[in-house]
Amino acid sequence: MDPGMKQLQQTLMEIETEAEELLLARHQLVENDRLRNGNREALTALRKKARTTRSSVPSPFEVIMKEIEGTKSKELVKEICPTCGNHDSKEHTWTMFPGSDIFVRMPFHAAHTILEKDQERLDYETKKLQSYVKEKSFLISERGALADKVSPSIIRSMVTLTDKPK
Repeated sequence: MDPGMKQLQQTLMEIETEAEELLLARHQLVENDRLRNGNREALTALRKKARTTRSSVPSPFEVIMKEIEGTKSKELVKEICPTCGNHDSKEHTWTMFPGSDIFVRMPFHAAHTILEKDQERLDYETKKLQSYVKEKSFLISERGALADKVSPSIIRSMVTLTDKPK
């Protein structure tokens, strides 16, 4: 085989490998987004059950100042969960473990704590995947995989296409 043809074949294989990794990362981004939306919905449902919002629960500093003004016999630091608020945190609620079909009855506070930690983990993974997708896209575009055949203006116009109803 001609050395130029071998080089072309090797370059195409490398670009295809990178493009496949890019598509897998995008698929994982979509999956993470689906899980994040499910967690967000579950946390909203728990906040509705507790009748709180992220901003409706007073900060611990406000509680400390009110207690200092009041009686001195109460404990000075009272931790208030931003999700539970004044809701009974020991009340049991049903939840489904992430990634499984198992329902468990667990304390309210434990349920939303697990969901919040899972949400933070998914946010972190999503940011990592987004930077990975950006890096792979840049590498593929630098190699000029499509630049020889299709001009950048045509690619840009294909990306911005929108469907219009008839």
